[in-house]
Amino acid sequence: MSPTALTALIAEDEALLAEHLKSELQLLWPELELLPIAPHGQAAVDLALARRPSLCFLDIRMPGLSGLEAAAALAEDWPEGAPFPLLVFVTAYDQYALQAFEHAAVDYVLKPVQRERLAQTVARLKQALAQRQGPQALDATLDQLRQLLAPAQALAPASAPAVPRLRLLQVSQGSSIQMVPIEEVLFFEAADKYVRVVTAGKEHLMRLSLRELLPQLDAELFWQVHRGTVVRATAIDRAVRDEQGKLTLHLRDHAEKLGVSRLYAHLFRGL
Repeated sequence: MSPTALTALIAEDEALLAEHLKSELQLLWPELELLPIAPHGQAAVDLALARRPSLCFLDIRMPGLSGLEAAAALAEDWPEGAPFPLLVFVTAYDQYALQAFEHAAVDYVLKPVQRERLAQTVARLKQALAQRQGPQALDATLDQLRQLLAPAQALAPASAPAVPRLRLLQVSQGSSIQMVPIEEVLFFEAADKYVRVVTAGKEHLMRLSLRELLPQLDAELFWQVHRGTVVRATAIDRAVRDEQGKLTLHLRDHAEKLGVSRLYAHLFRGL
């Protein structure tokens, strides 16, 4: 593969749909080199970070990381200064998802992929590649992802009932159930299939994912600062930027420091 070759990654857990998209892309864009198909979100992240494709076609619904979560992971871990791939989301028809994509100006194609629609996407991608300019391209992509991820309910119907806000956490403590008031939590951290709950004096594990927890938190009080970390805003003492521009949070009542990913650095733009 030449250093200047245009490459594309397809992330899709349904093998037939993945092969169909691959064959249509080969027909419409013969000079595009296709990487091995990633069967799930984490595989897409690992392969993309290793091979740095020009384009990523990400299925929205995949085992483990969704297409949006995979895109967020790439944005957080992408090497500084390397051209970030253009993103296309692949989705079954869902009017709310499509409205969100259109509002954020993110390209998408519907399953099953239709050649005429994919040809339009290919034309837009070629134009975008010709116009792409350094860091501004990543900044634009980060803005798009923030709109889609803030919160992930952007893909939910406007008429969907509001999720009740958590006021009290129930966490296992040996043979008993510990009650933890939400205002005592300093931060939440994803830990495999659990969420680590950290207060000034204790730590607990809750058996749920951060994805399940987020909709139950008050977004004005609890800020997501990394795909695996949510911090209570009033627990932040200061945010420190290093020479590379990376932010680290120092907390008022805890020695642990929290890193801020580039996807959420805009929360501290005053620095």
